[in-house]
Amino acid sequence: MCPNCEDFARTVLLLGQLALYADMAGADLDFVDAVSLSLAVSLPEPPPGVFLDGYDPDGGPASPGDS
Repeated sequence: MCPNCEDFARTVLLLGQLALYADMAGADLDFVDAVSLSLAVSLPEPPPGVFLDGYDPDGGPASPGDS
């Protein structure tokens, strides 16, 4: 198994569980905002094969506010 596969899978799982929690009645959305950003930033490099060959994360359309 590649060295980052387990970390990547665990972090993606936590993000998914957090999304489910956010949809629950009474969820603490301040908690969701804080933790989701932390989890997203902590994602390691995706394991090989997650994206198609030639995928360029910077090749998409400009984000709002980009020039």
